[in-house]
Amino acid sequence: EPSWVAINKRTRRPLAIGAEAREMVGRTPSDIVAIRPLRDGVISEFEITEAMLDYFIKKAHEQMLVPFPRPRVVVGVPSGVTEVEKRAVYDATISAGAREAFLIEEPMAAAIGAGLPINEARGSMIVDIGGGTTEVAIFAMTGIVVSRSIRVAGDEMNEDITNYVRSKYNLLIGERMAERAKIAIGSAFPLPEERTMTIRGRNLINGLPQSVEISSIELREAMAPSVNIIVDTVRDALDDTPPELVADLMEVGICLAGGGAQIQGLAERVEDIVKMRVWVAEDSMTCVARGAGRVLENLDLWERALVGLHRGSTHH
Repeated sequence: EPSWVAINKRTRRPLAIGAEAREMVGRTPSDIVAIRPLRDGVISEFEITEAMLDYFIKKAHEQMLVPFPRPRVVVGVPSGVTEVEKRAVYDATISAGAREAFLIEEPMAAAIGAGLPINEARGSMIVDIGGGTTEVAIFAMTGIVVSRSIRVAGDEMNEDITNYVRSKYNLLIGERMAERAKIAIGSAFPLPEERTMTIRGRNLINGLPQSVEISSIELREAMAPSVNIIVDTVRDALDDTPPELVADLMEVGICLAGGGAQIQGLAERVEDIVKMRVWVAEDSMTCVARGAGRVLENLDLWERALVGLHRGSTHH
């Protein structure tokens, strides 16, 4: 489910959550607003995040006919978050009704979900491009050897497209239209056959509705700032990787995960820069969720993969 919540501005009460709330983006009456309480992978609205988690926990248990669910929950957090941000995620999960909460760094969950052999001595690498953050990590022995977390990912690309269309065509488009264009014709590397699509929005000069034909070449130009930052981050992480692990990576390649991994030509673009094989995980959108699920099924096996809070002074 997407982490969107539609709320009443006056009462701050949630009206719709998940996919239903996402459908409302840019289409709500003035007293209702659709927001993302987890912005860039961290909590920006505590109570709303709590309500969203409560909804997801109940929804997951509906099929199991559990009247008052008190589950154990594994939550993914970006690798760059602070102790305070981790604590906020943990507290929101417990407040939402979890019996126990465990945190896992998103690149670790993505790697487990993608089936990478992270518990071996041999190195493996993932680039997880989500909505708010891109996580780059190199693993060995169920540990992260090198990691980078940047707040440039799918959302930023949507913004790039919105800004490009505004400055080039004086056309104001919504985030959903930008996202649709990105998925349909967005790319990070020249396509065998360049394509076009019609985007619709409001003309900023006369305020009237307007349609514009935009090409995949233009979209590639629009998305270039974000794509370049992601590629540079991959290169930067490799620069800090011990030579033995680099040798392993030359053999096994780099795995791309997350929704952003589905951008056409991104694997080729990274491959072109780092000169090693790059591949996209199967069902890349759900790698983090599937990885967290596998950890939950076998907490003893994956104990080393979990993040600090469940250990140390806050042991429960």
